[in-house]
Amino acid sequence: MPGPPQGPPPGPVKAAILRGRQTVESVVEGGLDTVETVVEAGLNTVEAAVIGGRKKVESAVNLGRRTVEHAILGRATMKAAVLHGREDIRIESVPVPQAEIGEIIVQVGAALTCGTDLKVFRRGYHARMIVPPALFGHELAGTVVQAGEGVTNFVPGDRVVALNSAPCGKCYFCTRDQENLCDDLLFNNGAYAEYIRIPSRIVAKNTLRIPDGVPLEHAALTEPLACAVHGFEDSNPRAGDTVAVIGGGPLGLMILHVAALAGCQVIAIVRHDGQAEAAKQLGAAHVVKTRSIREAIKLTRALTPNDRGVDIAIEAVGVPEAWQEAVELVRKGGTVNFFGGCAVGTHVTLDTNRIHYSDITLRATFHHTPAICRRALDLIASGRFQAGAFITGRAHLYELNRVFEKLMNRSSEIKTAIVP
Repeated sequence: MPGPPQGPPPGPVKAAILRGRQTVESVVEGGLDTVETVVEAGLNTVEAAVIGGRKKVESAVNLGRRTVEHAILGRATMKAAVLHGREDIRIESVPVPQAEIGEIIVQVGAALTCGTDLKVFRRGYHARMIVPPALFGHELAGTVVQAGEGVTNFVPGDRVVALNSAPCGKCYFCTRDQENLCDDLLFNNGAYAEYIRIPSRIVAKNTLRIPDGVPLEHAALTEPLACAVHGFEDSNPRAGDTVAVIGGGPLGLMILHVAALAGCQVIAIVRHDGQAEAAKQLGAAHVVKTRSIREAIKLTRALTPNDRGVDIAIEAVGVPEAWQEAVELVRKGGTVNFFGGCAVGTHVTLDTNRIHYSDITLRATFHHTPAICRRALDLIASGRFQAGAFITGRAHLYELNRVFEKLMNRSSEIKTAIVP
């Protein structure tokens, strides 16, 4: 039996639509697979490129770091100041130092002028610290560029203050907490240079990492500030004491600033207008500006009740007349600190009757200790110490002679930062 009648076959338009729909569905379904495949392949390619690129970047950075270190340490010579004698400093090409066991090489970021360096420049030597011909300068801060075998506390890139000395830790004085008097106190010079070698003992005992945010030239003040802190603390001060500081040089100003921060009433005895202005800025309660020793004694005692004298007098000039002046400034039971070092062979005459019957304590303070150096850097990092006020000039290494000539002529500069 014949089946039901069939409808007419789809017309050309309907057939085309059906065929088109099937083609679209096929393309979409197949296309989705293709798109997903492409996306996944693309992601894989991107990840591979990123990972590969990261490895290439890290490799380039490491290679670059090694290349920079090699470029620095591979140099044969550097520029450095060499002391040859009295008022004779020469900027010369000398071998770039290399770190031995336990040592580090520091690229100098800032080296500061110092009263001691000025004395050495005038005299041509220092009995304990430097004998010419020798590399010159000792107040510095910089960046480690090479660490020798066995150095674990410092790596290239660390910003450090390398102090100018370190005690042995074994002698009679070291065992009695008088490391500044060490029988084998090791000194290091050569700050006025592009690079400086730090001996292993100083690396181990007296090299300090600089806190973030502290400029190198401020950190370079650690060594002189440690001397100032030592001199002040050695005078056994009490909060509220009246302290007279003789001298408006860098260390005199540092001592008066430290004393003011400790709550003392400070009388600054200076000779020049610039010193007087700096003393006021750094916390002096009173400033006596005169070139006459007798007038300085009279005016200073007049600032104390009943002209009795100050509790502590600190001499920071290093001349015999100022030592004698200091003894005349203090009250009965007071303390005198002969902080300023006089030339070898110098003698002074003191009123023994006054010293004995007024029960006056005479002290002298030399140098610093590792513990005091750490306190000094902490004080700088705290922001309480006005480090910026002490950096009053900047110069390049090749200008060093001109800088010292200005200091010889009583320049108003407190400290000049020498940048290699």
